[in-house]
Amino acid sequence: MTFSYTIIQFFVFSIALFSVSCLSISHTPNTKSKPHPYILPIKKDPATNVFYTSLGVGTPRHNFDVAIDLTGENLWYECAINYNSSSYSPISCDSHSCPQNTNPCSACNGPFKPGCTNNTCGYNNYNPLEQVISPGDLAEDVIFISQIQVSDFISGCTNSHKFSSNLVGGLPKSNKGMLGLARSQLAMPTQLALLKNLPPKFSLCLPSSNNLGFTNLLIGPEGHPQDVSKYVQTTPLVVNHFDTGPLFEEGAPSTEYFIDVKSVKIDGHVVNLKPSLLSIDRKGNGGTKISTITRFAELQSFVYKPFVRDFLKKAADRRLKRVASVAPFEACFDSRSIGSSITGFSVPTIDLVLQGGVQWTIHGANSMVMVKKNVACLAFVDGGTIATMSFFKASIVIGAHQLEENLLVFDLASPKLSFSSSLLLHNATCSHFRIS
Repeated sequence: MTFSYTIIQFFVFSIALFSVSCLSISHTPNTKSKPHPYILPIKKDPATNVFYTSLGVGTPRHNFDVAIDLTGENLWYECAINYNSSSYSPISCDSHSCPQNTNPCSACNGPFKPGCTNNTCGYNNYNPLEQVISPGDLAEDVIFISQIQVSDFISGCTNSHKFSSNLVGGLPKSNKGMLGLARSQLAMPTQLALLKNLPPKFSLCLPSSNNLGFTNLLIGPEGHPQDVSKYVQTTPLVVNHFDTGPLFEEGAPSTEYFIDVKSVKIDGHVVNLKPSLLSIDRKGNGGTKISTITRFAELQSFVYKPFVRDFLKKAADRRLKRVASVAPFEACFDSRSIGSSITGFSVPTIDLVLQGGVQWTIHGANSMVMVKKNVACLAFVDGGTIATMSFFKASIVIGAHQLEENLLVFDLASPKLSFSSSLLLHNATCSHFRIS
């Protein structure tokens, strides 16, 4: 049995399990039945290259497309226009469900509707694509994950027009909010774990193209099929003890996902970097975080410069023809001088050597990007230096392009990350059966 066929079997099995569970819940009240994963489709917007999913909110059900954000702390959606819900229940300011670090209580002169209530727990909703923060209200309402209804789910309802901020700027045209998957109390994996007694685990596999069909975000048990385990490696998720979000909270740890990169290799050659430059320092700067919103990998300048220098040396050894840089990329090549393989362009491989000695290998499909006719560039950008930034800066940010066709399983209880590297190595993609 091939790996690619196993992937398809897994998703078919998950959907079947999803359907059977729905019938079981509807007709047979068996509290001992095995919990099912909650399944959300993952799609890639061709105009913005943003990954998003679809879910329902409220009564009657309103369907929303929301961008997937690994660093986001909650689900928020725009509720100012053409939205109402009879099951909407605002969280009061003195409720235990109201985080202590939120905005002051919000009030409204009416007419009363979602986003316009009194004595309501305020919350700052954030769009990292535009770096925009907009106040909103926290409320409980029903949400629909495919056809499964989940009651008492807490989300952020925002009226960004009221505050003259375009909170949905930079999102695909159909998107009206964002789905946060961070290690926070209001993130969907955490809430579903508490509401439905599920393990705090989720998996995602970002498709490189919607032409191949969408994939699934799975929340709950069975993060990946057992037969895939031989292709998956595991590394600890590292806690950054400093808040790295846009609204710094003194003494609070980061809710973003970090892994411990010990060194970087290009075609087996170790890039000359001091290990301390890759670590999280005493102020919380540094380290390697994973993002579905950052489009291409960003490296701080002290990592980027030796990294690009070594990549260009190895590219020259392979006789790749370098051409003029195309902003924001520095290392660009005539694509006609580059061979191809099952994993994309035949370019120097990049290995992130992680804690425990495991390696996350980045092949051509994830390391290169076509920027115009006959020009392909190294899809890594110079992220500047801490000195030029007014906020936290990671040494390395692994971007969405680097995550495409990679199966990732986030286990928040352990905590650990399981990763496959490119599924293309095994004649598979996240969403499509490939015939070898």
